[in-house]
Amino acid sequence: MTKKHDEIFDAVLSGIGSDERSAKKDRSASRFLKRGNAIGDKLSGEVSEKTLHWVDPARCKMWDRHNRNYALLTSENCADLIEGIQQQGQQEFPAVVRKVSNQDGFDYEVICGARRHFAISWLQANNYPQFKYLIEVRDLSDEEAFRLADIENRDRADISDFERARDYAAAVKLYYGGKQKAMAQRLQVSEAWLSRYLFLAKLPDDIIQAYPSSNDIKELHARTLKPFLAQTDSRAEVIDRAMWLRHMRAAGATSDGMPWNDPAKVLEELKRAGQGKMIKRKVRPTLKHTYSAHGTDCQIKRTDKGRQIFLEIDKDIPAADLRKLLDKFLLDRGEGL
Repeated sequence: MTKKHDEIFDAVLSGIGSDERSAKKDRSASRFLKRGNAIGDKLSGEVSEKTLHWVDPARCKMWDRHNRNYALLTSENCADLIEGIQQQGQQEFPAVVRKVSNQDGFDYEVICGARRHFAISWLQANNYPQFKYLIEVRDLSDEEAFRLADIENRDRADISDFERARDYAAAVKLYYGGKQKAMAQRLQVSEAWLSRYLFLAKLPDDIIQAYPSSNDIKELHARTLKPFLAQTDSRAEVIDRAMWLRHMRAAGATSDGMPWNDPAKVLEELKRAGQGKMIKRKVRPTLKHTYSAHGTDCQIKRTDKGRQIFLEIDKDIPAADLRKLLDKFLLDRGEGL
């Protein structure tokens, strides 16, 4: 046993000393036990070692089903990551990749780590050739790769709602047979939460193009426009307004206060267009009427609820009186009342 191990055992077994010394003994014992357990786990095969590799990012391509739009990555929206890598002197967290059989010169496809790939590639192209891309190679099915990418990026603000929505819309068909409930269970989310993103993915292209960038469209925007898109007249008005916004921005319009380049104002403009043609469905109020007839104290109470009529008739009413009261009711019905 080494001197270091002797010191650890001395720390564990010794019961004399100050509180501070006692705390140190506890920490030493804990480290010793953790180390022993870790070694035991490795020997028993319960823990698998991860092998990381430093590679040229040019050897890696994005997975076709990656949930981030790589084309939208820039040195501006990746500036925090680029600066962090420069300060650390290397990439801190590995990307997750799969091996591919030398497809078009690539050896790996990236499942998680698109921003890290862009940052390293940008640094290499801008006077930092020493930086390499840190990867962890895993054997994953497409469905497993989808869930892994979703778990990593679900709470990240730098992946847009629209990117996530398009990813979910494709995944529900590819991996879950179009069954939203099955997908929600696998992702451990509610069906209601998932359905909101699936609706976002179905927004008409004209509405998508009304925004400065698809990344500007939020799940809340789709929820706000949903009632207007559900009706023919208001839907047409919303889409017409969206096309106008797109054309005005394309023409380089710069009038003060106009909404072409402000996502919040784009939403407000589309909402206003829909409200102008929104059909307010009239709900018929509940109507009540009482029928009575000469020569009898009996009555029939009538209640109209929407397209239904309810009659309240005393079960002991004489047949002759009931006939008189029903004649009055039928007379009203004949006159459209």
